[in-house]
Amino acid sequence: MNKKIRTDAVDYLFDAILSLKDKEECYTFFEDICTVNELLSLSQRFEVASMLRNHKTYLEIADKTGASTATISRVNRSLNYGNDGYEMVFTRMENKESG
Repeated sequence: MNKKIRTDAVDYLFDAILSLKDKEECYTFFEDICTVNELLSLSQRFEVASMLRNHKTYLEIADKTGASTATISRVNRSLNYGNDGYEMVFTRMENKESG
């Protein structure tokens, strides 16, 4: 993990996120802490990652999500060379759905 983001402030934020109990609490918290555009950008990147993982083309992804090719490329780089955070979450989500 990038040492630059490991700060007491980020730890504090993550502790706050981990305290949320359900989707409604997530909406309440994230609507306060993020702008609408920040939240939509995060969700767009997550959708792009899911589509890339499902072997969709950049064109298909751009058409469905409105993401730029730069954003798609950045997410693809994270999927291929990042810390496997996306994969960890997608696997857990799939296991939750099947279990």
